Amino acid sequence: MAQSLSIVQKAGIGLGALFCVTVLWGAVQPREEPPYDPVKAHHEHPEQIVWSHNGIGNLGVTGTFDRAQLQRGFQVYRQVCSACHSINRVAFRDLEALGYGEEQVKVIASEYEVADVDSDGEPTTRPATPADKFPLVYPNEAAARAAQGGAYPPDLSLITKARHDGTNYVRSLLLGYRDEVPEDFAKPDTLWYNPWFASLAIAMPQPLIPDAEQVEYTDGTPMTVENYATDVAAFLTWTAEPKLENRKETGLAAIGFLIIMTFLGYLSYKKIWRDVKKGKPA
Repeated sequence: MAQSLSIVQKAGIGLGALFCVTVLWGAVQPREEPPYDPVKAHHEHPEQIVWSHNGIGNLGVTGTFDRAQLQRGFQVYRQVCSACHSINRVAFRDLEALGYGEEQVKVIASEYEVADVDSDGEPTTRPATPADKFPLVYPNEAAARAAQGGAYPPDLSLITKARHDGTNYVRSLLLGYRDEVPEDFAKPDTLWYNPWFASLAIAMPQPLIPDAEQVEYTDGTPMTVENYATDVAAFLTWTAEPKLENRKETGLAAIGFLIIMTFLGYLSYKKIWRDVKKGKPA
């Protein structure tokens, strides 16, 4: 029995030593260079800028939306983006959070048509009301692809949540169209080169044209593509997180409450155990 156990032990030690040698051998072997990927080589990360809703230090813990910026962003969306992209998760009455009055919201809603049925049950349309959501640009994905040459323009309601570093990503993407394409990147003729897009080749034509002054801001803000992209990115951040400010306020209140309760608990601990530590009964 002792001899059999010794053989088992020796076999275990041998296998362990073989495993260690194999691991060490793999560690010292030269690594093979991964194949060159022009997409990874030329892909750019979003430019980081300061946003009012990210608060102090751009950390996202505090901060509030700039209402004037949100209204400008909504203006850019309506005049540029809404031709292809919907924001179907947003109701017209939600626009009151941007600083629009009730009557203004009614006027904005009345400019849109939404699906309805008549008294006979037949499909029809009617002017939207504040209770309605922004209508879809296309009735379904097939219709959207047919109108866009096979590309599918996504709904933008949650786009900044669906993309990493969404607010900065949207802004960088809108400003990222380039005429010069790297020689080692084969771009299809039907697509546009944009190093901020995942595949570098995007089906959406450049929506913001430099020096075109596509949107006339009513508050006098300079009409530049940088301002257009920044403002619409902020607006789409709001559509994705309309309760962002409330969430931050609740979080800060909860942290303040926990700090106060921790301090009171410490004082209670000191008072209750003070005499016990001195050897006196509590």
